[in-house]
Amino acid sequence: MPRAIWSGAISFGLVNVPIKLFTATSQKDVRFHQLHDKDGARIQQKRVCSKDGEEIPLEHIVKGYEVSRDKYVVITPEELEALDPKASRTVDILDFVDLEEIDPVYYDSSYYMVPDKGATKAYALLLEAMRKSKKVAIARVVLRQKQHLVALRPLRNALSMETMLYADEVVSPDTLEGLPEDVEVTDRELAMAQQLIDSLADDFKPERYRDDYRERVMDLIERKAEGQEIVVNEEEEEQAPVVDLMAALEASLAAAKTRREGEPAEEKQARPARKRRSA
Repeated sequence: MPRAIWSGAISFGLVNVPIKLFTATSQKDVRFHQLHDKDGARIQQKRVCSKDGEEIPLEHIVKGYEVSRDKYVVITPEELEALDPKASRTVDILDFVDLEEIDPVYYDSSYYMVPDKGATKAYALLLEAMRKSKKVAIARVVLRQKQHLVALRPLRNALSMETMLYADEVVSPDTLEGLPEDVEVTDRELAMAQQLIDSLADDFKPERYRDDYRERVMDLIERKAEGQEIVVNEEEEEQAPVVDLMAALEASLAAAKTRREGEPAEEKQARPARKRRSA
């Protein structure tokens, strides 16, 4: 059973809605420990001074910000505490905006908001009002001594909260080199590309996609834990072929058609009818 990681209240206008916060995701990364290859013992990390090579106790370690190469400004815990954002227990709504106006690149981590005791009606009212207006609330909240910009939005029968990046934390595509400029695309190429997109169009079903690499890693771990001998075959690095764009589009369309024909009948029936785009 998930546990609440924070409790407080949503504040907009003079209305307060007490809530509890739960994490909305649980990442499934495979994590490895560092071991000594000779005896399999865990490797310990030590804090060592780069100048004299001595191990430093935790009480003699301070925070420093590098202002130039090998030159640091030392900041004390007291100085940081004086600058800490006020640890309020409110999610302060600043604005309501359209969901389409927020590029997904601004989203960071996801949470669920659940009404606290006595707040069910106020919570349901806010949820339904936001659903009807099709608006997303932009708010500010302090979590773990850090001020976050967040977006609140209805997600099924719950309010979700997404922590967001600030504008100066998002890299603009304008700063990238190598993006296409003045590239001519023929009408036939564009029509075939659109036809390929239409042939692969479907409803988003997250359960359809699986982390097959993680599954293969876990299978490898289980087999080695059982004492099986693993033989690794070295694969030759393939050279990237020179691509004929039209031939690649035609082959992709044929492959997409073959994949659709090989689908189970129930998936074909569940797929909504879509209008074909004329080429």
